[in-house]
Amino acid sequence: MITPPPPPDSGPAVERLAKALNFICGANHPATVAARKAATSGAADDASKARKLFEKLKPSLRQAALVMMEA
Repeated sequence: MITPPPPPDSGPAVERLAKALNFICGANHPATVAARKAATSGAADDASKARKLFEKLKPSLRQAALVMMEA
């Protein structure tokens, strides 16, 4: 099984990840909200929180979000 790369930490990439999570998980999902906040603020604490919430998602949802943001 291929291990997906870790979620990105750069602003534009986090914004794409937030859009993908919005489509997959919904706008009110905690991971989506945290990713959106990290993309807009650019703060390391926000990015850390978004990463932790992203890693708590089911593997299939993480993989789908990463594939979707690369498309």
